[in-house]
Amino acid sequence: MQINGETIRRVTLEVVAEFSQRDSIHSEAVLKEVTKRLGVFHHALLTFWYDLFRSGYLSWGLNLNNPNPPWCHLTDQGRVALATISRDPANPDGYLAHLNSCASLNPIALSYIREAIATFNAQCFKAAAVMVGVASESLVLELRDSLVARIRTLSQSPPPDLEDWRIKRVLNAIETLILSRARAMPQVLAQAYDANWSAFIHQIRAARNEAGHPAAIDPVTSDGVHASLLIFPELAKLAADLQEWVTSNYV
Repeated sequence: MQINGETIRRVTLEVVAEFSQRDSIHSEAVLKEVTKRLGVFHHALLTFWYDLFRSGYLSWGLNLNNPNPPWCHLTDQGRVALATISRDPANPDGYLAHLNSCASLNPIALSYIREAIATFNAQCFKAAAVMVGVASESLVLELRDSLVARIRTLSQSPPPDLEDWRIKRVLNAIETLILSRARAMPQVLAQAYDANWSAFIHQIRAARNEAGHPAAIDPVTSDGVHASLLIFPELAKLAADLQEWVTSNYV
């Protein structure tokens, strides 16, 4: 087995998931089992193990009789992460592999989503919300550019709002153009756009706006940012599918 960061994270999370089913997690037992499966001890294992505590996926203690190390337990946040272990932001390599299987991101979006994952796992949730928001807006602008190019190819003039600097106006213009041609779209794509585009965009932009224009000390929760990160690959796939259709079939 090739030992790298992705392998260590994946195997560790798998072992934690198995131990959590027994209602008892002993840190030494987990580390020994991971080392056994890897075939060798690697110091990066200790780093990732303690990152699980630092980022709030694990907490020390089992019960009132065993409240301290080496016993530990999954937090609610940890249980959510293990439900989607291979593609959860807690496993950056797995998340990026899943994202890559959904769509090929432009360099700007990829750069920002990488930083979003890093800041999320460092518990910098406001920063992570902003990074996911910027990444999603990059996808929107990429779709916008494809629409503008296609419309000009058809010897038509793009609506002024489509080239506006304000993302809200751009989103509204995209929606107007897409909906006006929804009947010409493949049914699956039209249904995916109708059901998901606005919902995905709203979730991610709402978290970004709360971080950028706060009305409280902690305007963004870990759950909100976690949801945005899990949604992002699906948004990226939908944006890529829309862009492909626009480029070749928009009339």
